Amino acid sequence: MPEDTTPAIVAENLVKVYRGRGRKPGVRALDGLSFTVPEGRVFGLLGPNGAGKSTTTKVLTTLSRPTSGTARIAGHDVAREADAVRSSIGYVSQGSSTDPILTAIENLEIAARMRGASSSDARARAKQLLHDFGLADAAARPVSTFSGGMRRRLDVAAALVHRPRVLFLDEPTTGLDPEARAAMWAEVRRLSAEDSLTVVLTTHYMEEADRLADELLIVNRGRAVVQGSPTDLKAALHGDSVRVSLIEPDPAAVRAAVARVVGLRDVVVEASGVEGVLVARTDDASAAVGAVIAALDSAGIRFGQVAASHPSLDDVYLHFVGHTFDPSADSGAARTAAATEGEAA
Repeated sequence: MPEDTTPAIVAENLVKVYRGRGRKPGVRALDGLSFTVPEGRVFGLLGPNGAGKSTTTKVLTTLSRPTSGTARIAGHDVAREADAVRSSIGYVSQGSSTDPILTAIENLEIAARMRGASSSDARARAKQLLHDFGLADAAARPVSTFSGGMRRRLDVAAALVHRPRVLFLDEPTTGLDPEARAAMWAEVRRLSAEDSLTVVLTTHYMEEADRLADELLIVNRGRAVVQGSPTDLKAALHGDSVRVSLIEPDPAAVRAAVARVVGLRDVVVEASGVEGVLVARTDDASAAVGAVIAALDSAGIRFGQVAASHPSLDDVYLHFVGHTFDPSADSGAARTAAATEGEAA
């Protein structure tokens, strides 16, 4: 029998427009976004705040209707077959979805019963998930006593009670300490490898995207910028990156100073207050670093750390978007979307 190659997700020309209020202009949170996600992969949506990641997740999980365009999850149209889509997915939002007063096992049993499981099946499923997520010893504890990492694992477990085909994780490690974040990463990899689950991960952490995603889509201003595996995206950038921390920089003066450095290309200079950064690419980092330092010294430009490295996702973002990655950047789309949800044009 031929293998079923139906993609887990197909999004085509998604547009989402939020109407403005009063004199405030509307916001085009998604602007013709298209992508495909194969089954059984960890798919990362990477971008700063306001890039359209959470809006994309809301559309794909039927929490928001697109202004135009189509999307299918496990073969079901998100607009016309919303119930079938909801049966096929699990969703973990940025905020906790479990009741802090109830115990861990009570939370999972209720989640399973709401999905149509019998009392005995809900109990069995809850026990299995608590074991799988390393929470069996805390089954009878109120969730209010859990650490942030434990609560986040319980949120994911609750989203899996009905054995969905696609799991959406919206910024799952925000606010977690490094140890809890690493534990969540391990859990995501386990789910994908052992259960052949398709995982859609929205994140603004470069390291998280690099470590977890089999395939990655960089989103900026509601548009797809580039898609591919982290390894392939980095390999597409030939040569090395040179990065210099600048002190009270004059961007024009910095660019003029390094313009004569042989072999330096794709030069970007950004300044914010008293800090700045120079980023460029070169085929010979060892020669370029010394030449850049000499050029800056000669021009009287103050700088701090100078580093050369192989291509990173930061470099991929810079190359395709045209500026360095700032995870806290906010175009205003996120705030407007939150304030006007349901007022799509």
